[in-house]
Amino acid sequence: MNAAAAGRPLKQDFRIVPLGDAGVALEFEARIDPIVNARVIRVAAAFRAGDVSGVRDVVPTYRSVAVYFDPLRTSFERLVERLEQAADRAIERSFEERTPIRVPVCYDDDLGPDLVEVARFADISPDEVVRIHAGATYRVFMLGFVPGFAYMGILDSRIAAPRHPTPRLRVPVGSVGIAGVQTGIYPAETPGGWQLIGRTPLKPFDVSRPAPFLFRAGDAVQFEPIARAEYDRLAEIAKVG
Repeated sequence: MNAAAAGRPLKQDFRIVPLGDAGVALEFEARIDPIVNARVIRVAAAFRAGDVSGVRDVVPTYRSVAVYFDPLRTSFERLVERLEQAADRAIERSFEERTPIRVPVCYDDDLGPDLVEVARFADISPDEVVRIHAGATYRVFMLGFVPGFAYMGILDSRIAAPRHPTPRLRVPVGSVGIAGVQTGIYPAETPGGWQLIGRTPLKPFDVSRPAPFLFRAGDAVQFEPIARAEYDRLAEIAKVG
């Protein structure tokens, strides 16, 4: 077994590891960091541009790129070589500044049932939690969990409340949540353990749109507080649409 198959470092700043007999991953340092994530996205784009036969999917995450393939159409060794080449081409240590996507959010108590608890965690008022949450620009590090769920960060440490020890069985569509230094929007009604502080009338995932996904990895996002009446108006428009 070669160094790649054994999961030993091939380069100073990344390693390649197998994912069973039909997957391989390139991993950078394990941390939430915009520069690391930007390189991940560039590696994924460079690999896709190579149009390697037998590749079923290319999945960028916070700090890694997973490639799933048909072992009858391509080889592990070939994919390792292509991943190394893509990583070498994506060496630049910077990230693209994108125009922020503005997301309206109503932070009313009934739409953000954990807002008071987050305020208690931070030892500040609920209004201050809203000000802090809506006062930053967040990076979409990756999509996962369910279609359209964007993991965003980095959240101000003052309001970085942990997940609930026991998840809710049903989280309403559009709920805006906090989990540690991450924030995100539930695109479907699912179980979930994040602290819910508000809700948006926007749909992060909608198959009726030409582009179903509202967010992509690398996007910038800003949350904009809105009144309940405006939320209701926009929610009605979204329902009709």
